[in-house]
Amino acid sequence: MNVFASSLLGALLLCPTAFAASNTDLLVRGSITPSACSPVIAGGGTVDFGKVSVKDLNTDTYTDLPRETMLLSVRCDGPTYFTLNTIDNRSGTAASHFSWHGLGTTPSDEKVGDAGLGLYMPVADGVSVRTITSRDGGVTWMPSVMLSHTLLTAIAHSDDVIPIAVQELDAEIRLITHIAPANNLTLTDEVPIDGHATVQVNYL
Repeated sequence: MNVFASSLLGALLLCPTAFAASNTDLLVRGSITPSACSPVIAGGGTVDFGKVSVKDLNTDTYTDLPRETMLLSVRCDGPTYFTLNTIDNRSGTAASHFSWHGLGTTPSDEKVGDAGLGLYMPVADGVSVRTITSRDGGVTWMPSVMLSHTLLTAIAHSDDVIPIAVQELDAEIRLITHIAPANNLTLTDEVPIDGHATVQVNYL
């Protein structure tokens, strides 16, 4: 290897004009994880409220739609330190809570509403645990059920606030959905409730 390097350096010094050309960079990126984890939401992760009549909406206050529950499962190849968070694919359309998930806008660019997610009754590797969240990238943690795009959610023992390694996690995702006050919306035509969020696994 040393001989090759020396010979190449000699060639560069002897023939500098042969390399006087434009160049570009090649970046090779990725990450090596201790084990892979896959999140799955039962039922394909779809909540369909069907048609909501304007007459059923509150005029001056937010309207709560029926609360929904889905099962979230995370399966890893082995015990893994990971966090969960969401990506709000309707970013900027949340009507009431900055940490909730937007439901899109009307044709008049009015925010339809928002949805909040929480993780309840978590069981990790057959043992009841608690969820903890961090707003500073994992520096500090506190007990919380929130699942959001504004923080990280991890799993801890039921009496602690330190993330633990988990291979199998099951928990309920509970969905709270609000529709903005009808007075704030132009509802002369049908308006879709168009929420879309992605649950993401991150490795610690």
